[in-house]
Amino acid sequence: MPRRRATLLIHLYRLLTWLASPFARLLLAGRLRRGKEDPARLAERFGRASRPRPKGPLVWLHGASVGEIIAIMPLMDRLRALGFKVLLTSGTVTSARLAAARLPPDVVHQFVPLDSPAFMRRFLKHWRPDLVLLVESELWPNLLLEVGRRRVPLVLVNARMSERSFGQWSRLPKSAAALLAHVDLCLAQGPQDAERLGALGAARVTPTGNLKFDAPPPPVDLAAFDALRAATAGRQVMVAASTHPGEEAMVVEAHATLARQLPDLLTIIAPRHPERGREVIGVATEAGCPAVLRSDGYLPDRGTQIYVADTIGELGLFYRLAPVALLGGSLIRHGGQNPIEPVKLDAAILHGPHVANFAALYAQLDAAGGAVPVADAGALAASAATLIGDGALRRRMLAAAQATIATLGGALERTLAAIDPYLVQIRLERHPG
Repeated sequence: MPRRRATLLIHLYRLLTWLASPFARLLLAGRLRRGKEDPARLAERFGRASRPRPKGPLVWLHGASVGEIIAIMPLMDRLRALGFKVLLTSGTVTSARLAAARLPPDVVHQFVPLDSPAFMRRFLKHWRPDLVLLVESELWPNLLLEVGRRRVPLVLVNARMSERSFGQWSRLPKSAAALLAHVDLCLAQGPQDAERLGALGAARVTPTGNLKFDAPPPPVDLAAFDALRAATAGRQVMVAASTHPGEEAMVVEAHATLARQLPDLLTIIAPRHPERGREVIGVATEAGCPAVLRSDGYLPDRGTQIYVADTIGELGLFYRLAPVALLGGSLIRHGGQNPIEPVKLDAAILHGPHVANFAALYAQLDAAGGAVPVADAGALAASAATLIGDGALRRRMLAAAQATIATLGGALERTLAAIDPYLVQIRLERHPG
């Protein structure tokens, strides 16, 4: 496709990021202190590879964090089955830990470089990808421009453009169009995402659905599950998953209300950012609810009311254990979290009013009776009490939710069909035989 010339604003961004490159260590030093970087792999953030490039055709997939990586795991498996090597990049420590735990050994994981021309050029010179797949909304200017300079095809997969992001990009229409001109194809999650991407200047946009509907349920460590199930035998259990600051206090308040009628209740709180575990312990302690941290090696005993699950990659364990799950990021204005995993693992879903990130999905679930919205701690306590006490109601909710999710699958096959011409071209032109 024809490439649009970069706007003055993009030129300014490139200049500033180039000039800032020598000071990048100062930025990363602050992130290191907050536990947001891996000190052993800091060089990767400057585009310096810690692994050799595998021989053969290489597809580079980039997703921001844990959710994006989980969504594209089936896609990575299919690419590997077709004979392509896979390079996966992400930007968070938690996603790197997940990659180490769940990726096969032939998939190379690296931290994505900071968005500097110098770092991106160094990265691309080493890895020489044949195809770039960016997940959801990772529109970093220098990444797009440096890939474009090398004439490597770039596709947005599972592409998302929220109303908020659309509003922000719409203030810079020429810059948005210039950047999107470096995207060969946008495979959007839904019609609204496709419409917004097209309005911003993307030339080829196709709605293919959300890959997260096709992702399998997360695996579980059976020994850990058996140990936790034994420790909670005979108790009612509720999980509040992927919570954010401000939500834990409401969950603890709801727990205290529920515990008056369910004295054996255990509430598991899994904060979205595990490093906040001790902060959550403080919230529970201040409310008079005995709490322990999973990362300290504790299992809940009979005296434990709040179990803080500050670990990586274990949400599948807690969804399997708890019959009722509150999805966090929804009681405060964060936009909500993805409900697909708990539905697939038989947990009845409660959610707050702020679910803009998954608005269409939650609307379908609510309309089908597959999820229950709650506005505050009181509503959370009342709805959780009803669901915990009524197994038949839970089963009806789960059946409705699972039927809804089942109708929304198929994105993986549509995505593979859309990128197949690029894979064929790579075989024919770059890696024949």
